Amino acid sequence: MTRILRAERVRDGYAKVTVLTLVDDQGREHQREVISFGHAACVLPYDPARKVAMVVRVPRAPLLLAGIETRLIEAPAGMIDGGESPEAAARREAREETGLRLGDLDPVGACWSSPGVVAELSHLFLAPYTVGDRIGAGGGVEAEHEGVRPEETPLADLARLQGAGGLADMKTLVLVQALRLKRPDLF
Repeated sequence: MTRILRAERVRDGYAKVTVLTLVDDQGREHQREVISFGHAACVLPYDPARKVAMVVRVPRAPLLLAGIETRLIEAPAGMIDGGESPEAAARREAREETGLRLGDLDPVGACWSSPGVVAELSHLFLAPYTVGDRIGAGGGVEAEHEGVRPEETPLADLARLQGAGGLADMKTLVLVQALRLKRPDLF
């Protein structure tokens, strides 16, 4: 079984980077870098009566670095603050980013976003809402400079995008598929 021999923190900012020296079953040593931000929560709010979902579009630095200026369609998401439950984080992020007050959350699962290098467990939820649950404009927290643009999108459009490979954000892709499996009548 592979085990850790040494761990050295080489960056301790928002992203924490640790270089691990591992040893495998044959006694061979090798190194891996691990990036940690903490854990995250993501929720796809949907209005079953109007058959729409509330998604956001956010400029993403890694995409810009790759020369991609398109803002992806994403479900509201963010980091879980210290001591906060994944459910509380999902509700907070939905309120901040979309202006929605969410009630019941339907857990879809928790998955590692990119386990080869990133130590982030993402908790995924679906959440029904109504027009009356819109309590603000959304747009994110000003001090975070995220540039969040909330938008309601017909679920049928999300299904078409999914089928055509047009949902490039993995957490959103999973959540749309989960909703399609649980509630095909909405699509």
